[in-house]
Amino acid sequence: MVLFFGISNAQEPLPNYLTDDESQLLSQFQFSSTRMTPPPSVPVRAAAEWEEIEYLVITWQNNFQGILGQIVAAGVEECKVIITTQNETQVTNYLNSQGISLTNVIFMDSDWDSIWMRDYAGNTVYENEVGDRALVDWIYNRPRPNDNNVPTAHSSLTGVPLYITDTAPNDLVNTGGNYMSDGLGNAFASELILEENEPGNPYGVTAKTEAQIDQIMEDYMGITNYIKMTALPFDVINHIDMHMKLLDEETLLVSRYPDGVADGPQIEENIDYVLSNFLSPFGTPYKVEWMDAPPSTSGLYPDEGGYYRTFTNAVFVNKTIIIPTYRAEVDDPAIAQWQEMMPGYNIVGIDVDNNGENLISQLGAIHCITHSIGVSDPLWIVHQPIDESEENTTVTIEASVKHRSGINQAKVYYREVGATTYAEVNMSTVADDIWTADIPVATNNVEYYIWGEANSGKSLARPIVAPEGYWEIQVGELGTNDNDFSIAIAGPYPNPTIGDVQFKLNNIVGTVSVKIRNILGQELYATTIPQGNGTVTLQLQDSWKGTLFATFEGAFGTTTKKIVKL
Repeated sequence: MVLFFGISNAQEPLPNYLTDDESQLLSQFQFSSTRMTPPPSVPVRAAAEWEEIEYLVITWQNNFQGILGQIVAAGVEECKVIITTQNETQVTNYLNSQGISLTNVIFMDSDWDSIWMRDYAGNTVYENEVGDRALVDWIYNRPRPNDNNVPTAHSSLTGVPLYITDTAPNDLVNTGGNYMSDGLGNAFASELILEENEPGNPYGVTAKTEAQIDQIMEDYMGITNYIKMTALPFDVINHIDMHMKLLDEETLLVSRYPDGVADGPQIEENIDYVLSNFLSPFGTPYKVEWMDAPPSTSGLYPDEGGYYRTFTNAVFVNKTIIIPTYRAEVDDPAIAQWQEMMPGYNIVGIDVDNNGENLISQLGAIHCITHSIGVSDPLWIVHQPIDESEENTTVTIEASVKHRSGINQAKVYYREVGATTYAEVNMSTVADDIWTADIPVATNNVEYYIWGEANSGKSLARPIVAPEGYWEIQVGELGTNDNDFSIAIAGPYPNPTIGDVQFKLNNIVGTVSVKIRNILGQELYATTIPQGNGTVTLQLQDSWKGTLFATFEGAFGTTTKKIVKL
């Protein structure tokens, strides 16, 4: 076994899936450890994938140097790039031959087994939301010991502390490709996370219930809502990044197949499960963007022997998004859709389906071979974009803006569609780190973004690509809300309010549950109303300031009402 692993990175590249040889080694391999890494002593927040990063990290494998070189070329324009390699000279010569700048490249001489950095690298967390940075390392679900040690090497190189879940009872097997965080305590995975830690698991780790797994993720990652979906029948590795991606706190990008083809039916069931049982952190339904999954050149999908091609397996690198591509006829519509969904971002496509470097045949793409380490001093802006507004009115823009040094100032920049310059308005604080401002809306659609400056002098915008990127308010007749379920609940009154708020329920059959969340998705209050008729009064505590979301759920469906608490 020592000989096998000692030469693994000199042989043919290991695929993203478990090889037959590795399957035979599972029972002999020691996945857990005697190292003791207790969870952080203070609450932590797992960074979202679209947040600002300091490092992009990859492992260099010569079989895919063309793909990796393009990733480095895009990455060095945005951040530092750490390349794991034991042959710095060879990699340097290749990058120089391609005209790629080495200014932001850092070489890490460390043993490795495979290219699949996403699955075995550490995940960024922050103490107390925007405090000290750390990495969390799970047990890699492959008998690849060098890969499993890469997070320790990253920690030593960067000086970022590392927490490791490799000791019972916290010996958690998990992989980065099966994990996606929104930065607000919500995360998505397939049920692979349950299977790999259940009784009789092949890794020899202690058996865990779902509740125990959830507790480990909360203790180490700050994940309080861990959404798990049924594994897909044709996705061999069962990683959600092969068919889904979070674009922001409330938007899911999902692969779409023709009716009844491959994993299309199960994906649709999974998304319906999410929409039927969970709300975005803002207390509103998730938005879903569907993107066609491409077949092979001969039209084959995974259920017919085609590779698992995907456009969702993309990585955010600050103002750039790197996506996998295949061939022009399927790439062009996908790139256009990415550009429409994420205005202002630099969309970089890299071919993963060519004869010389067929990465997709190894059951992985761009997200799978990259990972990132967040910045050491995040300026964190959370805002639910305003989608629509009536004409000739005023729209209140509210955001949570946080930095460890405090916030010196925050602004909203806005303009009518077609204008070349932005107007600006100062935001004011209403409570803690909640900032608000009003902008005028006439008859044309409005583009806007939020900017903040910390007391330390650091500044950042959201979207991070502003002013080239922005949110857009559709101005005109308002659309219906939540399938017209809102007509069953009128209010709130008064709004804005300085105290209590009332809603009128119109002959709703059955009980109604009510939850109040703040702009960060934190639940402040929950109750059940036994009678769905008449006036309901909700008492709002003095400390609840700014925008609140009251979500009503019952037999009629779900609707969310916005409350402005002064």
